[in-house]
Amino acid sequence: MTTAAQVSRVATAFETAAAEKRAALVGYLPAGYPSVDGAIDALKAMVHAGVDIVEIGLPYSDPLIDGPVIQEAVHQALVRGVHVTEVLRTVEEVAEAGAAALVMTYWNPVVQHGVEAFARDLASAGGSGLITPDLPPEEAGAWLEAAREQGLDPVFLVAPSSTDERIALITSVCRGFVYAASVMGTTGARTSVGSAAPGLVAKVRQHTTLPVGVGLGVSTGAQAAEVAGFADGVIVGSAFVKRMLSAPDAASGAASVAELAAELAAGVRQPR
Repeated sequence: MTTAAQVSRVATAFETAAAEKRAALVGYLPAGYPSVDGAIDALKAMVHAGVDIVEIGLPYSDPLIDGPVIQEAVHQALVRGVHVTEVLRTVEEVAEAGAAALVMTYWNPVVQHGVEAFARDLASAGGSGLITPDLPPEEAGAWLEAAREQGLDPVFLVAPSSTDERIALITSVCRGFVYAASVMGTTGARTSVGSAAPGLVAKVRQHTTLPVGVGLGVSTGAQAAEVAGFADGVIVGSAFVKRMLSAPDAASGAASVAELAAELAAGVRQPR
């Protein structure tokens, strides 16, 4: 039986949202844009405006699934020399603000840092887990072991193209929640949520009791309410990053993402 000490902050956030009869709101920003402090301020503003769980992007030079909006912010962060150390500092600050903080990263930076060292350092910073979009479960043994030792949640992605067999494998190694990509292709805000999303969530629920969060495409309160009608979590990334890119300065960016977070938070709280 899972003890209270073993329940992650991610699980607690989903449980709290479920008790309130709503979906959890998950918000993403890359660390280091427009600066390390600017990103921290923006992430804290999102939390204070209603984001339950934060995804902190680790800037990487070859972001395979990221669309042009996130790529631009990540590029600027890399130019400023933002790497693992700055990401961990961001995690620590955001976790102290009261949110469950996950790192979204491609696998190569973890390998370069050292898998066990990354898990240890992430846990020491107050991080809750890692989302690894390019790490196949078959090759995740070292990470799963390190995450288990440090009490971190390994989060993997399923897609509309995932077979039942694949979904069963992926969900068997997830902890915290399952990340369901609602559309095929790169990230980016869209005018509508992928039509495959409800069916994908239903398929995932045939294999696990973990919460299912839906991402890729949500940018408005109305879309958040739509996704909250069939998913346990609503994941928003590009829409937040776009607000930051469009802002004339860091303070305006933080205010803008807080405004969007409040709209999305109201959306997930509409009657289900």
